[in-house]
Amino acid sequence: MIHTFSYKYKGTPFYFLWDIESGSLHNVDYAAFLRAKNCFGLELSGPEKEDLAAIGPKELADIDAELDALIAEGSLDAPKPKGEFRKNASLVKALCLHICHDCNMRCDYCFAGGGTYHTQTEYMSAEVGKQAIDFLIKNSGGRRNLEADFFGGEPLLNLDTVKEIVEYAKIRGEEEGKNITFTLTTNCLALNKEAAVYLNENMENVVLSLDGRKATHNAVRHAKNDKDIYDIIVKNAVDFRKIRGGKRYYVRGTFTAANLDFADDIFALNDLGFDQISIEPVVLPDSHPLAIREEQVEEIKKEYERLAEGYIDRRKTDKWFNFFHFMIDLEHGPCVNKRLTGCGAGTEYMAVSPTGDLYPCHQFVGEKDYYIGNVKEGIINPEVRERFASISVLGKEYCSDCPAKYYCGGGCAANAKNFSGRLDGQYKIGCELLKKRLELSLAIAYIEALNEARPQ
Repeated sequence: MIHTFSYKYKGTPFYFLWDIESGSLHNVDYAAFLRAKNCFGLELSGPEKEDLAAIGPKELADIDAELDALIAEGSLDAPKPKGEFRKNASLVKALCLHICHDCNMRCDYCFAGGGTYHTQTEYMSAEVGKQAIDFLIKNSGGRRNLEADFFGGEPLLNLDTVKEIVEYAKIRGEEEGKNITFTLTTNCLALNKEAAVYLNENMENVVLSLDGRKATHNAVRHAKNDKDIYDIIVKNAVDFRKIRGGKRYYVRGTFTAANLDFADDIFALNDLGFDQISIEPVVLPDSHPLAIREEQVEEIKKEYERLAEGYIDRRKTDKWFNFFHFMIDLEHGPCVNKRLTGCGAGTEYMAVSPTGDLYPCHQFVGEKDYYIGNVKEGIINPEVRERFASISVLGKEYCSDCPAKYYCGGGCAANAKNFSGRLDGQYKIGCELLKKRLELSLAIAYIEALNEARPQ
C-alpha cells in the first residue's frame, strides 16, 4: 500500500511516496508524484489531473520504469503480511506504580479527577510497593531488563515510599539477576533541591509536566488554592534540567482547544533550555470546554506544519531540541510488538493502584471491568489480559490501509474504549493527528538528511 503526501519547507515543495508495509520513503519530483498516485489508484484533484495529462509520453515511460524497479526490489507496493499476531500475555516487563492518588495541583483537563482517580485519597505503602516489585520479578520470565514507573497523582507527595521501593528493587534485582530501572513523572511543584538530587541519582528517566507559556499553563493548571504557580514550577524544572545534564528526561505537556497555537508553547519550552519535549493533544469528551473537536483538526494540522518548519530551523542552531512526535527511525523502525500491538497495556505492562490492584494501564485504574488482579495474590482475571493480547493492527479494519499503523500499533485502547465503546475501536481525531505527525516526521527526516549531505 502506497501513501503519498507533500510538505512545503521555506516555499520549496517536497513530494513523497511512503510504502506502508516496507517502511520505505521515496522523495520524487512532481511528475512522478502524480504518476504514482494515478498508477496506484489514489485520488487526484482537478488541477493534478490536468498536470498529469500534460506530461509527455517519454517522461511517463521513464517514470513507469523507475516505479517498476522500486516495486521489483520490494521498496514500493510491498505486500501486506498475512495471518494474525497475538501478544504474549504471560510475561510482564514494566509496572506503573500509582504511588499516591493525591495531587498538589488541580488541572482543568485532568482525566484522574484531581489525581484521586475519582476515589478517596490513597497513598501506596512501602509494603505494597515491595510486593509490586516481587510480582514484576516473578512474572518477568527470562527478561532481564525491567522497569518501574512512579506515577500519581503527584509522586513526590510520597517520595519517602518511592525511596524505600527503589532500594528494595535494587536489592531484589541483584539477587534475581534483573536490571530494574525507574522513571518518575512530576508536576515539579514539590521538586525542591533535595528531591531533584535524589531523582537525578536514581531515576533512569524523569518526566517534567509543564504546558509551555505562562498564560497557557496558568489558564488550565492551578494550585489547590487557585494561585498561579507557573514561576515556581518553571524554576524547579529549569534547576532540575541543570542538575540532570545529559541523562534522560523530557518535558511532557498538553495542548487543548484553548491553545491551538501550541507551537509557541513548544518554542517557549525550548527557549527555557529544554531540549527533550513532548506536547500531547488533550483527550476529553466533546462536552468539555477544552476538548479538541473534529472541526479543529485541520487547524491543528496547519499548526503542526508551522511547528515543523521552526523545528528544522532551530535544530540547526544552539536551540536544537527533540520533539518526541517528530522522532522517527527510518533505518530500523519500531520492534514487531510495537508495530502490531502498540504500548503493551494489559500484557507486558500494567498499572498498580495504591492498594496493589492491577489494571491494564493508568487510564483503566479503578474500572472494575478491567481489574486483573493484585500484586499480592497475582493474576485473578487472566481473561482481561487475553482481551488486550488479541488486539493488533492486523485485525482492525480501520487500520488496514493507514500509513501510520506500524507507528501507533492501532492506537490507545483507553481512547478507543472511551470514544467508540470498544477496546479495538477508533478514536478518529487521534488517528488524523497521528497521520499528520508521521508525514511531517518523514519529511523532517528527509530534509535534515538532505541538508547534512550538502557541502557546507
